[in-house]
Amino acid sequence: MLPAHRFGLARLPPPSSFRFSSTVAQPPPRRLFHRTRLVVRYTGYLALSSVFGVLVIGAGIFVHDALTYTEKHVDRVPVSPLALHPERGGPKNLPVVRVQVDDEQDEENVKLAEKPRLVIVGGGWGAMGILKTLHVGDYHVTVVSSETFTTFTPLLPSAAVGTVQIRSLIEPIRKIIARLRGHFVQGKAVDLDMKERLLEVETMTPDGKTANVYIPYDKLVIAVGSTSSTHGVPGLENCFQLKTIADAQSIRRRIMDNFEVASLPTTTPEERKRLLSFVVCGGGPTGVETAAEIDDFCQEDIMNYFPKICREEVSIHVIQSREHILNTYSEAISQYAEKKFNRSGVNLITSARVSGVTNDSVTYTTKENGKTVKHSIPTNFVLWSTGIAMNPFTQRVSDLLPNQVHKKAIVVDAHLRVKGAPLGEVYCIGDSSTIETSVVSHFMELVDEADKDKNGKIDFDEWKFMVERIKSRIPMAEDHLTEVRAIFDLYDKDKDNNLSLNELLPLLQDVEKHLTSLPATAQVASQEGKYIGRKLHKLARKSAVAQLNNAPSPKDEDVSKPFRYLHLGSLAYIGNAAVFDFGGHSFMGGLAAMYAWRSVYWNEQVSARTRGLLMIDWIIRGVWGRDLSRL
Repeated sequence: MLPAHRFGLARLPPPSSFRFSSTVAQPPPRRLFHRTRLVVRYTGYLALSSVFGVLVIGAGIFVHDALTYTEKHVDRVPVSPLALHPERGGPKNLPVVRVQVDDEQDEENVKLAEKPRLVIVGGGWGAMGILKTLHVGDYHVTVVSSETFTTFTPLLPSAAVGTVQIRSLIEPIRKIIARLRGHFVQGKAVDLDMKERLLEVETMTPDGKTANVYIPYDKLVIAVGSTSSTHGVPGLENCFQLKTIADAQSIRRRIMDNFEVASLPTTTPEERKRLLSFVVCGGGPTGVETAAEIDDFCQEDIMNYFPKICREEVSIHVIQSREHILNTYSEAISQYAEKKFNRSGVNLITSARVSGVTNDSVTYTTKENGKTVKHSIPTNFVLWSTGIAMNPFTQRVSDLLPNQVHKKAIVVDAHLRVKGAPLGEVYCIGDSSTIETSVVSHFMELVDEADKDKNGKIDFDEWKFMVERIKSRIPMAEDHLTEVRAIFDLYDKDKDNNLSLNELLPLLQDVEKHLTSLPATAQVASQEGKYIGRKLHKLARKSAVAQLNNAPSPKDEDVSKPFRYLHLGSLAYIGNAAVFDFGGHSFMGGLAAMYAWRSVYWNEQVSARTRGLLMIDWIIRGVWGRDLSRL
């Protein structure tokens, strides 16, 4: 037989070597065993490392507890008799707390008792700014506050629905002032005697009654904040506010009560709709963020754990007197927030005014075709978040000074000193103050300083000097006085290269019209507090040197320039999204912006403890949802 290749036929492999294309090749048993062994090995490494990590952390905690836990015995603590039995005095013959209980407990406190007395009224952003920037040994510091803690107020809307816990937003004031070896008095400031430099404080006695005492001061800083403005609307006792921890707790209880009652089979459809109707009066940051948090709560938690009808019947309404919500932000941000709320089903009612609130409804009016139309929303939850008004103590201080005519705050000068009070003794910061913007009130004083030749006219050189004096008194006027020559020529009507008094007065009036007060925000209060803290530190150091040299005590102008506010931007949460306004630049978006918003607030926390708690709260909320307990 001839070979096969002679006829063009290839030699075929043995039949056992044929494989069909549809058959998947299986790895050899040896390779499969090797892979399995690798998986088991690294899984074991991971488990062992986790166990080792837990053991190391546990051992670290054990060692920490063993080294830090000690039984401290305190015997024979020295206490001044004047601290236990204060002398009486002052206009009302009240106990005068000239010596604190702990003023003589150690050598450091004894030295501090001889320092000038700095009393800070309030425990908010302004007060914390002062305490952060003061130096140890500058003053004998006393903080007076009705609350024993400071609150991170921007996250109160989140606490109201359980996104974060209340404890994550507060830090005890005693822990903050411990660095300065300061003193804390829980009480409410009610009156002030500037002649004898005595602050009247209402405190509690062991039997629950009130007792007033005097706290003497050398320098007093008022930082008590503000209350909500009523705008003359009746029935606001039926509304919630959101300024304190107690407010957030009350709101949370009402929200949970409404959903629990609405889920009962005995609740009528009409009553269920009323219970699940949430009305927010005010379209500013607080109102918008509260509405967004309630909407998130309904979408992410009520949907999963309550009857679906509860989610279906929820309605959220935001009533705003202006044409847009977030009207202090850029127009692009306002429009973005409005579109976001419209997609979420939040009812925005703009250009409307609330006319009354009852225990079961809100009444508001709008303009339609030139006529006023009245509307009503049945509800069992109303948040009032519009405008500010004077705190009672702020009102009392304002009444004591004849030149205080502002209706919402105490007027202070450029150095944040209270107008009309003894110079350099009483300061006011935050929502309870407003920096003066009246240029005309200094008209004759400015003319007298600038008119060097006393001819009753202001030439250009004198005008330049006057501009500098205006900037030093009212720093906010600086941006409106940049074109010095152009302004001078514009108001020099007779072109004699001089400004007569009749030409100068309209000029100053026009400048004053363009000046606006600083907003009542945490950012402003914090910057003012840090400014006061740094200035008081410089005054303390220079005063000590002046005392040694028998020289006059320095004034505020000798150690510090006038306060200038630096706007770092505004931000707001609008429901799994956030908006940022940096003046000329805006940033808005979804999750990325929300995490940027969280990062800013996380960084602004007053302590590392609250930062840790806040981070844990956000993780818990993301993994297990919000706490639905009614506490």
